[in-house]
Amino acid sequence: MIWANVGYSLEAISTEPYISLVSDINPNDSESSAGNIVGIQPYMLPSDYLSEELFFEKMDNYFTEAAKAGFLGDKTIVLLPEYIGTWLVIANEKVAVSKASTLTGAMATLLLSNPISYFKNYRLSISDEDRIASTLFRMKSKEMARIYSATFQKLSKTYGIHIVAGSINLPGAEVIDGKLTVNPEKPIHNTSFIFIPTGEILPYAVEKAFPIDSEKPFVTAANPTNIPTITLPIGKIGVLVCADSWYPESYQAIQQADIILVNSYCAGNGAMTILWSGYNGAPAPSDVDPSDIGTITEQEAWKKYALPGRISSTQARHGANIFLRGQLWDLGTDGQPFFIHHGKLIETIYADQGGIWNLSLADTGD
Repeated sequence: MIWANVGYSLEAISTEPYISLVSDINPNDSESSAGNIVGIQPYMLPSDYLSEELFFEKMDNYFTEAAKAGFLGDKTIVLLPEYIGTWLVIANEKVAVSKASTLTGAMATLLLSNPISYFKNYRLSISDEDRIASTLFRMKSKEMARIYSATFQKLSKTYGIHIVAGSINLPGAEVIDGKLTVNPEKPIHNTSFIFIPTGEILPYAVEKAFPIDSEKPFVTAANPTNIPTITLPIGKIGVLVCADSWYPESYQAIQQADIILVNSYCAGNGAMTILWSGYNGAPAPSDVDPSDIGTITEQEAWKKYALPGRISSTQARHGANIFLRGQLWDLGTDGQPFFIHHGKLIETIYADQGGIWNLSLADTGD
């Protein structure tokens, strides 16, 4: 028990932004009054999640750079990637958790540091295949939700913008009386939330409907028909959590959206360059060509079967898809953003690490 109570000092821990690119995709349209989408690809390390202060500082670095570039205005919506809040599961834990060489090792340290809390929550995960992951997320859910919501409430109010704040794994997450709440006894969902310029969080929990194989042992699938269309000053938006962007059912739910925003995480360094292995987590839709499996790359499959290839099934003419990057234990990361402007996929500059891209929504042709 003595070991469980030592090793928490953060005096030697600092955060670095690792911003390698700030790009204005279509500067000729920057004077448009139609608004703009800012995609932020953070380059995250486990140590960025060790405290609320470190997490806020890391996020604020990106928003500060976007503001310096003139990207943030009253009709700006900022898109962050999937799982940006998920690794807050290690907040206020031993520094050793962030320094572990593997995620399994990190979770073991997390468990051993919180034996009483762990076993209190273990009974709540009885129906989950991966009871360890399920228990840890339940155990830390209230703290995760508090830090996540406080961070993005402060950022949205400070910069006077809307934020689609990536996603976070939480049990029974919902917004009640303007506060993000959780219920550790309810199923865990991979969930996205939206924050507005007043610093408030909107009462919509956008839950992932098609979790992939690595998530299914502890993340519960939501009903795709419940994916909301949300009216903001920039227009009607639909938010999809990663793999949901690969399925027609998701787009059917947000047919009336003007803008579709996707937050993603692609595990594995260099994953986008390998040959595509097919759909993951659920059967492939009927419009998928089986001959593409093992023939086209993962990147090409994203273009054909995810947002760039499916946005035309809705009335939306603009969209963006942002990926989480960084060095997160042994997980690996890959992916570069997709931006759709007037229905067309447009080229973007590659960011080696963190990146910020701005897409102005020109009035003409909207």
